[in-house]
Parts: sequence; C-alpha cells; structure tokens
Amino acid sequence: MSHDQQISQNVLAELSWEPSVDSTHIGVTANDGIVTLSGHVESFVEKHAAETAARRVRGVKAVAEEIEVRLPFDIMRGDEEIATAAVDRLGWDVSVPRDSIKVTVEKGWVTLTGQVDWNYQRDAAAHDVRGLFGVIGVSNKTTIKPTADATSIRDNIMHALHRSWFFDPKTISVTAQGGKVTLTGTVKSWEDRELATATAWAAPGATAVENDITIVR
Repeated sequence: MSHDQQISQNVLAELSWEPSVDSTHIGVTANDGIVTLSGHVESFVEKHAAETAARRVRGVKAVAEEIEVRLPFDIMRGDEEIATAAVDRLGWDVSVPRDSIKVTVEKGWVTLTGQVDWNYQRDAAAHDVRGLFGVIGVSNKTTIKPTADATSIRDNIMHALHRSWFFDPKTISVTAQGGKVTLTGTVKSWEDRELATATAWAAPGATAVENDITIVR
C-alpha cells in the first residue's frame, strides 16, 4: 500500500470515528499528502467538522474541501429567516462587538462583513452563524482594524513563539509588513502549524496572517 493510500484510509477512519460527521457519502483521495474530500453532507457545520477531522490525521499536509451541503427538505430556510437568525445570534455573543458585523444571505450562503479589533472576534462571528439551520456556506470577509503602531509585531510574535515549548525557535521565521504577518519554516504536526497561526493572530496590530510553514514528519 502506498503512503497516500494509507493516508486516505486513515482519513476515512477518522471521519467514521468523528461523531459529528456522517461519513457515508464522503469520498477521500490523497496525493503527496494533499487530501481531497468530496461528496455531500446535510449541514455546513458537519462539512466544517469533516475538514477539521481530516487535518488531524498524521501525514496530511493540506485539505482540499469539495464537499457539497445538501440540506434535508424539512430544515431548509429562506434567506430572510437565516439573516434574522444570524443577526440575533451575533447579538447574543459577548465576543462579537455589537453592531460591528453586517450579514447578507444569498441562497443559504452567509457573507459577513465589517471590522473588529481582534481575530478571535472575527472567528467567533463565523462560528456563530456556521451552525444555523439552512446555512450551506459562510464567507467571512470581516477585517481587523489596523493599529497605529505595528512596528513591533514581528518581535512580539517571535517572543511568544519562543515562550512555547511546542516550537524550536530555529525552525520558524516571522516577517511583518504593516499588519500583514508571514510565517515560514517547519513544524512536526498540523496542530503545531495551527498554534503558530493562532500565536501570530494574538499579536496587537496583526491584520492578516499568511502561514507558509511546512509540516515535516
């Protein structure tokens, strides 16, 4: 059995193991560690869970997600109803600054726009609408407000990475231009790569993070 075939089997096993995913109609292929998920599921939150489960598998370098959301007839909702539910849900979330996010819905696809101060607020808004009945996809176009002084972003991120026992300082490099941060280097797992992204986003003044870190087993 080839390495990619083993990865495909392991991803299928992980999808079957994940209780929030019905893997019956999901197909998996792998090419040099790049996994493609295809097929269909019944909700967008299930689609997101399938992608997350695939990323957990050893040997997976990236996931191309081509799963289609096919809503059961009895949970289909109109765009106006989805938009109202999304606005209400955002209004109840203390992580999302009030009136900072605008919602538009077209054929079940939700688009979020606006500005917030931190990336965790941006992520919270997407999480809020992801699980609503009738949602088939989410485009999070919310942006981060720029900070007046962004000169120390790189140093702050490097210091934060060095504080963590997960990272070898010699394997990761950080560059910053304005508020845009780029990460390069190598880590040993997808979890470490995601942690590096989260660390960069936590830096005051970071408005975008591009993660070019490679996973090396």
